[in-house]
Amino acid sequence: KQVLVVDDGNPHTSSKIAAGLYNPVTGRKMVKTWKADQLFPNLITFYQELEQILSARFLIELPIYRPFVSLEEQNEWMGKSSASEYAPYVKQVHCKSVYPFANDPFGGIELLQSGYLDIPVFLASYRHYLQNRDSLDASRFDINELVLGKGSVTYRGVRSRRIIFCDGLSSAKHKYFQWLPFSPVKGEVLRIKANFELKNILNRGVFVVPLENGLFRVGSNYDNHDRTLVPTEKARMEIEGRLNELAKIKYEIVEQVAGIRPATRDRRPFLGLHPEYETIGVFNGLGTKGVSLAPYFASHFVRFLEYGEELHPEVNINRYFSLYYDSHKN
Repeated sequence: KQVLVVDDGNPHTSSKIAAGLYNPVTGRKMVKTWKADQLFPNLITFYQELEQILSARFLIELPIYRPFVSLEEQNEWMGKSSASEYAPYVKQVHCKSVYPFANDPFGGIELLQSGYLDIPVFLASYRHYLQNRDSLDASRFDINELVLGKGSVTYRGVRSRRIIFCDGLSSAKHKYFQWLPFSPVKGEVLRIKANFELKNILNRGVFVVPLENGLFRVGSNYDNHDRTLVPTEKARMEIEGRLNELAKIKYEIVEQVAGIRPATRDRRPFLGLHPEYETIGVFNGLGTKGVSLAPYFASHFVRFLEYGEELHPEVNINRYFSLYYDSHKN
């Protein structure tokens, strides 16, 4: 299939500031992330193949280390780590402190199939790939220039079977998908300079990702009310407070950035075709876990579009059709 991507390279999208972590065990209760057994088996291979295609390196495989908060949690994971449900994701359970500067008196769990995607490098290399194949329109998308036909759409002279909106929170503003219950979440990330060695990603309350030349990425917070892209002192203090609880280190903040994640009300992605226009689709709402969700669900969506495979009910926008009809009536 020939694909045209329309993207003006907006520097303020959440992807461009995201840490890009992929992590099979998440949350305060340290449980397997949603659909981990489907998402993770091919995730690393997927990005490695893209690295070959794009002649770039952006997949950083790095074990995540999550300190235990109690002896009870340590004992619980001593048992869980060998269970078939969790064994593929556990590298080692540590019963004593791993890092002298970390607040981990009960040790912690070191995870497999984890790391991060250097998203800016990934996006830049993919953009270059599209440009070389005349598959990129680098202008700002204007929905008023979209013309719907029978079995096709036309945009600025380009005719296609379908248009798929993968445009983050922009979908929440235009007429085709504004009825979907987006729940935007602002997040901020710090870049710090410090003099300590870290062979893992530290993750408990905040993540600490080692970069190069003594730099680390630290974050993030969740703000459901602020819709601006302006970094705030409140977020900085929150992130620093959690960092100071996790590790006793001296550091200098060299950068603070903010983005708005296209999260959804039920924390599940939006996939499907418009209830009225079968030539208009949406692939959106990946929220905070885009790096781990995208490979599996992109493949799943293609099988739906090309071969009629049923979409998972949890991601199918059919689950919100009643919202569309209610808004259409009004």
